[in-house]
Amino acid sequence: MSSASLLADLHAAAPLVGPSLLACDFANLEHEIRCVEAAGARLLHLDVMDGHFVPNISIGIPVVEAVRRVTELPLDVHLMISEPGRYLNAFREAGADLITVHVETLPEPRETLAEIRSLGAAAGISLNPPTPVADVQDYLEYCDLVLVMSVMPGFGGQEFDPVAIDKLQRLRDLAGPDVLLSVDGGIDHDTVGPCAQAGADLLVAGSAVFSTNDYRRTIEELTSRARSCRDVQV
Repeated sequence: MSSASLLADLHAAAPLVGPSLLACDFANLEHEIRCVEAAGARLLHLDVMDGHFVPNISIGIPVVEAVRRVTELPLDVHLMISEPGRYLNAFREAGADLITVHVETLPEPRETLAEIRSLGAAAGISLNPPTPVADVQDYLEYCDLVLVMSVMPGFGGQEFDPVAIDKLQRLRDLAGPDVLLSVDGGIDHDTVGPCAQAGADLLVAGSAVFSTNDYRRTIEELTSRARSCRDVQV
């Protein structure tokens, strides 16, 4: 699927829930992927951590390749790493359909975002809770997606930081309807609605999905909550 087709599909389906594999049972990775596919997931979110930009190490290129072999779902790869430009081609070749990099790691985001697009992937930029919207404002026209972190990246299961709501509202006004807005961290039944109402198109959920016994019911409930709140005028 081309990045244009992928983005069109995501816009049409928004708001939607993207299961984050960071919270899944890695001893049964293929089974977990099959389960969220059957539960109605429209894409998979993969967090790549290097132990440098964030204080944890997670998956890398071989795991992205392995996930790509067992699913045709779009792979939303979030690079929480220093010097992401060194690895863009490798992650694209591994199967990433959407690649998101952190503005905090980039001296010149335009070049990195342009390179992601040149590789045929959709380009995303992310900002941490302390990072102001102004730090990404000049790069919105080069982005297909902006990811608002509602926790400090590095570990799953953290408490949602409400600063994300204000950022989503401001970014929706600044970016207009053509840029997808994503939010990641502490997304659950309580936070999914306010985030969708504030403008989030993609709601990344890890523990809220994988800690339950019924992925389909959970994804449907989260999606329904997001859509009902999205319809409420702010």
